[in-house]
Amino acid sequence: MGLFTRISDIINANLGSLLDRAEDPQKMVRLIIQEMEAGLVSERRNLARYLAEQKTLTQQRRRIEQAMSDWQARAELALEKGREDLARGALIEKGKQQQLLAALTQECQAVEEGIVKLQAEIQLLEAKLDDARARQQAMQLRSAAASSRLQVQQHVQLGDPRSLMDKFERMERKIIEMETRADVSSSHNPGLEQQFVELQADEAIARELDALKARLAHEKESK
Repeated sequence: MGLFTRISDIINANLGSLLDRAEDPQKMVRLIIQEMEAGLVSERRNLARYLAEQKTLTQQRRRIEQAMSDWQARAELALEKGREDLARGALIEKGKQQQLLAALTQECQAVEEGIVKLQAEIQLLEAKLDDARARQQAMQLRSAAASSRLQVQQHVQLGDPRSLMDKFERMERKIIEMETRADVSSSHNPGLEQQFVELQADEAIARELDALKARLAHEKESK
């Protein structure tokens, strides 16, 4: 069974009140939209039927009015020809057509009133449907925004400053360990350039040592 049972229920419904009472407003607005769309299709179908009936009644009225005009002309012709009996019969037939026209006119009036009412109901229902669709879109946007805020809050909780500092300190320790291993490795395995530097230093020390030996030997001979 639908949310609404009659088109008047849909038109008179207060969407805000319905959504306020709903446990799941998004689900409720989807149901309302579905029911309104179905109601709108039904009312438009009824309007099309009424318009078709109005067209048929209009054609019938024209035929009856033409028949009345024909019987009137016949009555006049009969009188001109001195046939009062025929004239009377023609006027009787005209009276019958006039009664049919009166009944048909009332039916046409009822159909026209139905058309006006249906058009008003369709207009109101379209406005309600636009409102429901706008609310649905707003709810979707609010839901997406709320979901984004929730995700941000979760990320903020996961990114607690103390936790971030712990991670930073662990990274620093890892870097220090890597630098230490690199220094140790370079001290046990000097590069080519380092070896030449050490070789040049050894040569300089050797020359200085020779010079010192020569000076000491010269001083000793002088004594």
